[in-house]
Amino acid sequence: MKHISPQELEQQLKEGRALSIIDVREYEEVAHGKIPGARHIPLGQLLERMNEIDKNEEHILVCRSGNRSGMACQLLESYGYQVVNMTGGMLEWTGEIER
Repeated sequence: MKHISPQELEQQLKEGRALSIIDVREYEEVAHGKIPGARHIPLGQLLERMNEIDKNEEHILVCRSGNRSGMACQLLESYGYQVVNMTGGMLEWTGEIER
């Protein structure tokens, strides 16, 4: 499984890279803020919403601490998706957030 740190992701966003970021936290967690431009697909809905995720693109998965996004990465990888886990999750994110 590929990994990216919150600092590396923030730097790539500052450089203007077009990234697909998927936040797998629950609704009440995302209400406190998410990475700007991230799509919200809760982990529990991932299987039924996989059709919303482009298989030809790499996706960075985010959660609170990096554990749920790691599980989401394993699940999506098993279906042939290209994914990267943001280690440390939103607990270590120091960049901008949107509400």
